[in-house]
Amino acid sequence: MILSKRQLSTEKPEPKVKGKRLIVREPITIYDKPVNAGERKTLEIPVPSLYTHTNLELPVHVIHGKKTGPVLFLSAAIHGDEINGVEIIRRVLKHKSLNKLKGTLIAIPVVNIYGFIDQTRYLPDRRDLNRSFPGSEKGSMAGRMARLFLNEIVAKCTHGIDLHTGAIHRENLPHIRAVLDDEETERMARAFTSPVILNTAIVDGSLRKSAETLDTSVIVYEAGEALRFDEVSIRAGVRGIISVMRSLEMLPTLKSRRRLVEPIVARSSLWVRAPQSGILRVLKPLGSRVELNESLGFVSDPFGEVEEEILSPVDGIIIGRTNLPLVNEGEALFHIANFKSAETVADKVERFQQKLDPLTDINSPEEPPIL
Repeated sequence: MILSKRQLSTEKPEPKVKGKRLIVREPITIYDKPVNAGERKTLEIPVPSLYTHTNLELPVHVIHGKKTGPVLFLSAAIHGDEINGVEIIRRVLKHKSLNKLKGTLIAIPVVNIYGFIDQTRYLPDRRDLNRSFPGSEKGSMAGRMARLFLNEIVAKCTHGIDLHTGAIHRENLPHIRAVLDDEETERMARAFTSPVILNTAIVDGSLRKSAETLDTSVIVYEAGEALRFDEVSIRAGVRGIISVMRSLEMLPTLKSRRRLVEPIVARSSLWVRAPQSGILRVLKPLGSRVELNESLGFVSDPFGEVEEEILSPVDGIIIGRTNLPLVNEGEALFHIANFKSAETVADKVERFQQKLDPLTDINSPEEPPIL
């Protein structure tokens, strides 16, 4: 059994019965609302109301297993316009294997409820929730939301998976971001089986930074574009979460099932920026291999009189790119993960996409694909 890294006081020994020692789990309590062992419940946590006097609540779905194990949170839409994770969590919660759950699953599909309603990345105070942790009970709205989420959810968990997409008009290849210096975090990152793991430093003010101080291991899944559903990214997210839960022994292990891919770690990445303002013509799609000084595209004026070629500064794989052809000088265009064996990674990415793309996947889907 996986032992939690912090004592959560969710189990209590009872006297022996017929030679066996029973373990009875105590309820897990979120915002003073208990969920008993073996119970599945959706809780509503009050958050600041709208200025129209309309009350708002943060929906939290809790599955508190009868048997002890890790306490895992799934969070999405910390940036309110990043909606792929909302669908990923919906599909995970319908997964049949959750009937055999050990430990506890806490799912929050829409953390930034305000941004989600307004289809924007930010909170009404124009702050980024993922740069507002650990927050403050008496600070800005972002600070108060961050403090609430940290105290009521993260502090009660041993592990977490935070789901993100690229920003508006930017798309990310499905990949994991994690700090691999922590053994438990690395185990989760590799178990997710995305083709690429980006070993990234933790940014001050982020959820991961505060989770680290609470000894909660958190990985970030990046895939797709803001305000868009992407079926490959969604399928990869569902498979990845279930795979992590099996690795943590929260779900039964499938001995016969092979991993989709063996991930490869990128120790660095960089953004290639627009050398001038103009109209972008992209030559390399997301997930493609690029070599040093290879052409990625061109930026020109509408007449083509002034044109500048964009060259790759490294060997690697494109893990993020803009989808908007109209660019300003200095704007981020291509996000490249640096690999020495870029050709190997490109093959893995291609197999990964073919397996999950509904147009090439030969297996019967568990749900109709979003096209």
